[in-house]
Amino acid sequence: MTLPQTPSLELTGKRALVTGASQGIGLACACALAQAGAEVTLVARSEEVLNNAVSALQAAGFKADGLALDVNDHVALKQALANQPFDILVNNAGTNRPKPLGDVSEDDYAAVMDLNVRACYFLTQTIVEQMPNGSSVINISSQMGHVGAANRSLYCASKSAVEGMTRAMAVELGPRGIRVNSVCPTFIETPMTRPYFEEPGFLESVIAKIPLGRLGQVEDIMGPIVFLASPASAMMTGSAMMVDGGWTAQ
Repeated sequence: MTLPQTPSLELTGKRALVTGASQGIGLACACALAQAGAEVTLVARSEEVLNNAVSALQAAGFKADGLALDVNDHVALKQALANQPFDILVNNAGTNRPKPLGDVSEDDYAAVMDLNVRACYFLTQTIVEQMPNGSSVINISSQMGHVGAANRSLYCASKSAVEGMTRAMAVELGPRGIRVNSVCPTFIETPMTRPYFEEPGFLESVIAKIPLGRLGQVEDIMGPIVFLASPASAMMTGSAMMVDGGWTAQ
C-alpha cells in the first residue's frame, strides 16, 4: 500500500511580494513567508520603517529586500516591478476611516476605496502578467467583507469588493494555474487598530462578539498565509479563509 503524503508547506525557491509590509499584519505575512523559505520583497511608503523591517529580516538570516513606494501610484509600481516575476502576492496594504454613514466624506471614500480596492486590483493585474503556473495571490480582506457593523459602511463596502474580485480573479486565472484567495481577520491588535481599543467600551464590545474571547494577534494570520501560499492549498481558489475567532459563525 502506498500512503498519501501531506503536501509541503515549504516555500524555498519562491519569490513573494507583500504590500503594507513594514509593520502589523503585513510584516507578519512577510516574516511567515520568509520563515517558510521564500525570498520576500516588502513594499511600504515609509522608507525608514521599511528599511528597519528589511534589516531585521536579513539579520535573522532571511532573504528580504524592500521597495519604498505608495501602492496607489500604479505607474511607479508597475515600472519598479517590470521583469520581476513573483510566485506569491500578498495584497495587504489597506486603511479604515470608521465614521457614521452621515459623516463619511468624499475624501474618506476616495482614501479607503483607492487603497483597499483600486490599488489591490491594479497591482494584481501587474503581477499576474508574469506569474508562473502554481502561483498564489492572497488578498487580506476582513470579516467585514461578510458582515455589517455600525460606523463601518465604507470599510465593509471596500472589503466586500475585495471578496468579489477575489472570486472573479480566481475564475479567470484558474486556467493559468494561478490561485486567488482571501484571508478575513477579525480585529487584530496592530499599531493601526490599537487606538480604537482605547475608546471607552469598544474593546469589551468587540470581545463580546468573538466566541474565542480574545483579540486576534498578528501571529494568528501567519499560518493561514503560509498555507495559502504553499502546495498544501493547491486545490483552493476563490475561497475566503475566516480568521475571526468565530465572529461570522453567529
